[in-house]
Amino acid sequence: MIDSDLLLQAYRLGVFPMAMPDEEIGWFSPDPRTIVPLDHFHVPHGLRRERRKLAGEIRINTAFEAVMRACADRDDTWINEEIIESYVRLHELGFGHSVEVWSAADELAGGLYGVAIGAAFFGESMFHRATGASKIALWALVERLRERRFTLLDTQWLTPHLAQFGAREIPRPLYLHLLAGAVDLSRSFA
Repeated sequence: MIDSDLLLQAYRLGVFPMAMPDEEIGWFSPDPRTIVPLDHFHVPHGLRRERRKLAGEIRINTAFEAVMRACADRDDTWINEEIIESYVRLHELGFGHSVEVWSAADELAGGLYGVAIGAAFFGESMFHRATGASKIALWALVERLRERRFTLLDTQWLTPHLAQFGAREIPRPLYLHLLAGAVDLSRSFA
């Protein structure tokens, strides 16, 4: 397991771990870095319709490990047992958080997890078992971060999936500047 203090310090410095194909842990700090500007989050029209049709509910931190395992359940993953154990420990310490979408049948339909330090949230991974569930989880995350006055939503790398919500790349020096200001603020995700 990765030491929790080491992991938290790495996040404060803009670095995060990933399991490599040989099971070793690699450490990354991409340049450019991708963020989702909380004040410019774009909600696609179709997503509004999907959320209105949601028969289940959105929950916070009720199935953290299950969300991680669902995120890892794919052919190409960077989430191994060491990563799961390390982040479950961060969850137990109050830094790891999940946003979950549950179906009307009380089944985990989608979600995401990440790490919160100060006013920064570091999005790690998301998954869906039902159409639109991961997108609904992301929207719910942004709403929660806005309500709790977070200033930074880090998503590491830009993907077409994230671009539709307004995610954008910024140079590492700007990211580190935003990060330094965010981690020193006192905020609570839970």
